[in-house]
Amino acid sequence: MVENETGRAVLVTGAARGIGWAIAKRFAAAGDRVAILDRVPATAAADLVAGLEGGGHVVVEADLLDSEALPAAVDSAAGQLGGLDVLVNNAGVFTAHPITEVGYAVWQEQWRTTLGVNLIGAANVTWCAVRHLKERGGRIVNVTSRGAFRGEPDVPAYGASKAGLNSLTQSLALALAPYRISVSAVAPGFVATDMTTEHLKPPSGDAIRAQSPFGRVAEPAEIAAGVFYLASAQAEWASGTILDLNGASYLR
Repeated sequence: MVENETGRAVLVTGAARGIGWAIAKRFAAAGDRVAILDRVPATAAADLVAGLEGGGHVVVEADLLDSEALPAAVDSAAGQLGGLDVLVNNAGVFTAHPITEVGYAVWQEQWRTTLGVNLIGAANVTWCAVRHLKERGGRIVNVTSRGAFRGEPDVPAYGASKAGLNSLTQSLALALAPYRISVSAVAPGFVATDMTTEHLKPPSGDAIRAQSPFGRVAEPAEIAAGVFYLASAQAEWASGTILDLNGASYLR
């Protein structure tokens, strides 16, 4: 891993918008080279790269549900960046499917898609990335959720997928430490992104903001700051950590 924390090679999944985009911008602003791995049309790739400070950034189009395509996608990102120092598993899906209100076919599809992206997709990208991270050590930071701890009655597959990602984080923290790879996670509450826009409209939004004693939800840059710290050279001893970033809206 690049110890002076400038010019690192950073791969961020799901970084075309929201939290992932804030994470990509945070690393780019620090002088790192960023690869965005997302379902991004080629026509949008140039705009994304142009929106990041510095140079050497790339966009790799990939669907986390397509396990067969991921090895080539990660290899392409690492090849264009000149290696890999940091992986941020941020990509995720969040769609309501209350067990008493959806049909069996919808129920099955929501579980397949949500676990396929949020957990299995993250696990597959990680497997691919570790082939590169083993060369010089590095950092893996997973974006999970407070829902992994408090339960998500309207989006149970989401909560379960994030709980699984927490467990994967801690399992890999043990498995990869001998290779000088630190593995940790951030667990946000509600964040003001386009994925949560409808949820944050009144009156439901007022109740959500009231969950925190600060009376608001997080901004994407606040989550990016936590990820950036856990990816730093100083954070090796935080391996296995799941950092709560929810404004005291849920304490455990």
